[in-house]
Amino acid sequence: MSTTLIRHADMLVTMDDAGTEIPDGALVIEDGKIAATGTSAELAHWAGAAENIIDARGCVVTPGLVNTHHHLFQTLTRAVPAGQNALLFDWLKAHYPVWARYRPEDMFVSAQLGLAELALSGCTLSSDHLYLYPDGVRLEDTIEAARSVGIRFHATRGSMSIGEGQGGLPPDGLVEDEKAILEDCIRVIDAFHDPSDGAMVRVGVAPCSPFSVSRELMRDSALLARDKGVMMHTHLAENDEDTAYSLERFGCRPGQYAEELGWVGDDVWHAHCVKLDAGEIGLFAKTRTGVAHCPCSNCRLGSGIAPIRDMLAAGVPVGLGVDGSASNDSGHLLLEARQAMLLQRVAMGADALDPRQVLRLATRGGADMLGRRDCGVLEAGRRADFVIWDIDGLSAAGAWDPVAALILCAPVSARDVFVDGQAIVRGRQLALTDAGDIRARADRSLRRLMA
Repeated sequence: MSTTLIRHADMLVTMDDAGTEIPDGALVIEDGKIAATGTSAELAHWAGAAENIIDARGCVVTPGLVNTHHHLFQTLTRAVPAGQNALLFDWLKAHYPVWARYRPEDMFVSAQLGLAELALSGCTLSSDHLYLYPDGVRLEDTIEAARSVGIRFHATRGSMSIGEGQGGLPPDGLVEDEKAILEDCIRVIDAFHDPSDGAMVRVGVAPCSPFSVSRELMRDSALLARDKGVMMHTHLAENDEDTAYSLERFGCRPGQYAEELGWVGDDVWHAHCVKLDAGEIGLFAKTRTGVAHCPCSNCRLGSGIAPIRDMLAAGVPVGLGVDGSASNDSGHLLLEARQAMLLQRVAMGADALDPRQVLRLATRGGADMLGRRDCGVLEAGRRADFVIWDIDGLSAAGAWDPVAALILCAPVSARDVFVDGQAIVRGRQLALTDAGDIRARADRSLRRLMA
């Protein structure tokens, strides 16, 4: 049995039900699970049994950050000129031709690059929504990328089936046959989905959006997912264009569309939901339907401010997501948490959202929403996914409250990041793969895509 002791953290933030924070905190890890938490004095007797002792002086220790919405394939299309000043639909149309040129090697390195960025910034669990499959691309290209970085991964088999010729948004050449989509969903679930506690890979079903798939595919995807016991994910009510499309095409608001097709429940989470009204928020609260809030992307695309405080007050499960790197251009969950807090305050006042509330959304909130009751909290029996944040540098100097400083001050460094008790980042460097190699492969793909 392997034992690790982390001790002398300035503050250990557990995210347990009581919101316990432990000064001079310590954490004991045995075989991938948390064995004990407490003060360094209380856990001092573990030092004799520990193979590894890690000093966390000058640091805050939190559960790992959880990213509930991403499009990792977009990491190679940051800051594309044609999409820099566009709303959602025009932004998509500017990027579709580039994404259509992807090959499997591009998909792998784009995912690897995006996941490495997340890991270096304290993320231990990320979902991904891959909804296009050009030139032999498969979902396992991203799963292999996650394994190389060491991050816990929820891959979703996305899809687009309604192209421009049938009134959808994507080019006809990027959509797939619906029968083939469902068959591949079954294939990847059977091959890769692990429902057990401590799973490193889970697979979900994720038709892209109301404007790129048919009602029949939405309904059939829900039936398939529930038959297989996996979660369901899609985009919903992202901006005014999205809502107008639902009203014109389906004669109902996005929430009603989702409910009619079986897309509500505690096994469902929707991305964005910027334009949910009070009735839809009530529906999501009643059915425990989750929302992945992506504030930086919503700002970048001019989509609006999601009513997150109203959702939380109603009891809607909420997590944070960075969204695709082509609509955010960054993959840092602390930046999302800070932006989420600031936007709610702009809209609803300075007391609308507290730093600790958004830190909870970025950790336990996302884990709970993704059905990961084994993660997201630093307490005995949970998986050992945690981050040691160095707050001893200039960015947090002068901070009176080190926990709030993670949100209120400039982003601090993730010194060490652990998943299942294993380091994936040590001393601010990737532990399992080489950042220089990732960058070199990404540069080769980028040059070809830009040619």
